[in-house]
Amino acid sequence: MRFSLRHLEIFVAVARAGSISVAATELAMSQSAASTALIELERRYGRSLFDRSGKRLKINETGRSLLVPALELLSRAQEIDGLLAGRTGPGPLHLGATQTIGSYVAPRLINAYTRQHEGCALTLDIGNTAEIASGIIDFSLDLALVEGVHAHPDLVVTDWLDDELVLICAASHRLAGRKAWGVDDVLTEGWVVREKGSGTRQTLDTAMRPYWSRWRIELELEQIEAILEMVAVSSLIGCVPRVAAQQFLAQGRVAEIGIAELDLRRRFYIMMHKGKYLTAGIRAFLAICEVARQAADGAGP
Repeated sequence: MRFSLRHLEIFVAVARAGSISVAATELAMSQSAASTALIELERRYGRSLFDRSGKRLKINETGRSLLVPALELLSRAQEIDGLLAGRTGPGPLHLGATQTIGSYVAPRLINAYTRQHEGCALTLDIGNTAEIASGIIDFSLDLALVEGVHAHPDLVVTDWLDDELVLICAASHRLAGRKAWGVDDVLTEGWVVREKGSGTRQTLDTAMRPYWSRWRIELELEQIEAILEMVAVSSLIGCVPRVAAQQFLAQGRVAEIGIAELDLRRRFYIMMHKGKYLTAGIRAFLAICEVARQAADGAGP
């Protein structure tokens, strides 16, 4: 065998970063040592793994073919190391989630995971659907929970939970205090909405497509909490996940606007890379997600 696990660690780090200097920093080694190891790996097999342009490296076809099995081998090696060292339970897990799930759903799942597997490291990255999908595609995330659809040939997206968006306005707004309005009533108002690329925005765009020419978006914000605050203090109306609006609704800071014509139901999804090795940590977290799905189905009508 002409390679070592360290060779593969350096290769994977460079593939993710596109830069030897960044990869070397992540691996706590010198840039020259990382560069030498990568060149040595390529020289031993007489095959280039990257196209080089100045200091930037772009993984080529051979490198892309190597990336998935290299990641799997490193994951298996980490499990073997833990077994031989006497460590019990899953290894580290790097989870990604979109904002609604990351803020309002994932904490319960993470709590269940850490209670079942004390001492097992879990990190959570929160972003919009497009950002989280990018992390899955480049293997920087192990598993993701998302509220939007992102098409990519390397992604496996599995249906998970039901969710719903809600239209809201300030408690003093003219649309507050009545359970049902027509879509024409909200088309005369200015809107504050999530940014493009978010799962919330995808669902809202789909629902509003028949009314596109009359829809007045006045403000786009990246944070759900910012939308809630803006609606509470302004004349703008907004659209956020019901689970995020519950506290504001209960406090009377905002009011729900019921529009029968708008279908604001959606689904949450589990997202993985099709070539990702299912580590013990991934399997354990997926089991917790399945329990949550079964509980939600049991609570349904």
